[in-house]
Amino acid sequence: MQRTPLRTLAALFLRLGATSFGGPAAHTAMMHDEVVRRRGWLDEQRFLDLLGAANLIPGPTSTELAIHVGYERAGWRGLLVAGLCFLLPAVLLTGAFAWLYVESGSLPAVGAVLHGCKPVVVAVVLQAIAGLAPKAARTPPLAVLGLLSALAVALGAGELYVLAGAGLAAVLLRRGSGAAVALPLGGHALLPAAAGAGAATAAVTAVTASIGGIFVVFLKIGSVLFGSGYVLLAFLRADLVERLGWLTEAQLVDAIAVGQFTPGPVFSTATFVGYLLAGVPGAAAATAGIFLPAFVFVALSGPLLPRLRRSPRAGAVLDGVNVASLALMVVVTVQLARVVFVDVFSVVLGLVAAVLLLRWRVNSSWLVLGGAAAGWLWHALGLAG
Repeated sequence: MQRTPLRTLAALFLRLGATSFGGPAAHTAMMHDEVVRRRGWLDEQRFLDLLGAANLIPGPTSTELAIHVGYERAGWRGLLVAGLCFLLPAVLLTGAFAWLYVESGSLPAVGAVLHGCKPVVVAVVLQAIAGLAPKAARTPPLAVLGLLSALAVALGAGELYVLAGAGLAAVLLRRGSGAAVALPLGGHALLPAAAGAGAATAAVTAVTASIGGIFVVFLKIGSVLFGSGYVLLAFLRADLVERLGWLTEAQLVDAIAVGQFTPGPVFSTATFVGYLLAGVPGAAAATAGIFLPAFVFVALSGPLLPRLRRSPRAGAVLDGVNVASLALMVVVTVQLARVVFVDVFSVVLGLVAAVLLLRWRVNSSWLVLGGAAAGWLWHALGLAG
């Protein structure tokens, strides 16, 4: 296979990173169009293999897919170039919004824009849940497992342990799972990660928002977060709002709103949060922490892909983790909705956005921008209470 020049990889993934609105599914479709249909760098089967590998490891799936493609085309240097170039536009734009938010966040205009963005963000998360639910809870046992996971989280169970427990439970639910204790690599990797992440959480709860503390929190999240990028809301809320008290509910929603209407992975929200906590050093620490595991996991998981694809138990672990991830999304959406829907304007805007997303599949990025414009106009006309 002829290797792709690093300059070509950089140009492609910078462009994809700057235009990839619409969430992971849209990012994946854009990459498929470029690397399979237009350039012929990969065939359909290899592309599906890489996408499957990205779904089997923690972290932002579309970012990991970009890293996989870079490694396929140019080795270790391609891995770094493709991944970093895909992230760079989102990180820079989110950082710029964070600076504007800190500098002028108390101004009515900015508050008005965010007032319009937030209901749309909740609607976007609902759309993601609606799209993922049929696949994640495709059997009655998985549906029950999802309901139990949601109940456990709502009652205060740790998110990481719920994910790990759901993965193990899905293995045990499989027919003939008497020997399920001999979990494949996917199961062995998940359970220690959850335990270690819990210890990391305990370690940082007593510290203030130092650069090292920020890095540890986001490194832990990037190391264990399965499922859609929107599950990030649940982890950020649990760690930064409830356990550490570094953010308020309103700041978290603002951060997710900014991460949503910028291109690239929703995980770039980490850049915004890091800047709020400790300026540019905090943004750098949070960004490095949340994305570093993706590069490491892609580098390590590539050779294991054939084994994981053949293992029914690895598939069962993934099924359990995915349905638990969906449960986290449901719970956190309910929690955020209580903060966001505070007046008639926000309720109507959220309902309109949900209908446009679910019925006509309007691009979520345009809806978020439209919500921002509606919020500004609402306040400019003096209609806000």
